[in-house]
Amino acid sequence: MCRWLAYTGSPVFVDELILKPDHSLIEQSQSATSGATPTNGDGFGIGWYGTKATPGLYRSVQPAWNDRNLRDLAEQIESGHFIAHIRAATGTAVQHTNCHPFRFGKWLFVHNGRIREFGELKRDLVFEISPELFPEIEGTTDSEVMFFLALTLGLDDDPVGACERMAHLVERVAESHRIEAPLTMTLGVSDGSRLSAIRYASDGRLRTLFLSREIRALKELGLEVDSVSEDTRVVVSEPFGRLSGAWSEIPPSTAVTIAGGKLETRAFSPRDR
Repeated sequence: MCRWLAYTGSPVFVDELILKPDHSLIEQSQSATSGATPTNGDGFGIGWYGTKATPGLYRSVQPAWNDRNLRDLAEQIESGHFIAHIRAATGTAVQHTNCHPFRFGKWLFVHNGRIREFGELKRDLVFEISPELFPEIEGTTDSEVMFFLALTLGLDDDPVGACERMAHLVERVAESHRIEAPLTMTLGVSDGSRLSAIRYASDGRLRTLFLSREIRALKELGLEVDSVSEDTRVVVSEPFGRLSGAWSEIPPSTAVTIAGGKLETRAFSPRDR
């Protein structure tokens, strides 16, 4: 459906992660091997944190492999915290406002997966979004609705907990419509100081998600990252590079949070509070 990558650690140029590696994210836009479709050509985006409180954002409906601006930007942007996403649309329009990452204030949000029968559930779900946030919704995707539901349900204070409450709400609304197994998701959520990666599906039919091992393994992939700190981490939908031991699969129904050089792993369980 989609592929995404999130990086946190010492500042590196974005192209070191999304362009240069074997089977890089941009290569995956044409030839993904573990996604629902091999081609993810319905737009892309990069969100990165620099010296300002609000992250930078570049999105386009062009296929990622065919955008010269993306290459120029990736070679110049140096950041210690960024998220990139390539999109395969699942029923909503290919338009700029439907490209990931989604941004609100300090937050960036990416999603791979879907809300099943979203068209039927959309009205009920949108009505659960805070009235103050509702005008900020620009696109038509289930992903953006999930993001604004999480913001409504406490993302600022508890990112993983807010996503658990969001997932519970989606499943409760789906149940009222007699729709089974409504939610499939891997999520990347960041405020520039912490990164949370979540892997969950209502029926256990999961999308892939991987976490890099220690920095030594990333160096062995051939990345020019000699100066980065030992607590550097990368989360990917699909591994890049040829060294399979560089990656650990994030278990089902699990949330991983990286903040201040520390890694926390916890069970992810939809709940109402």
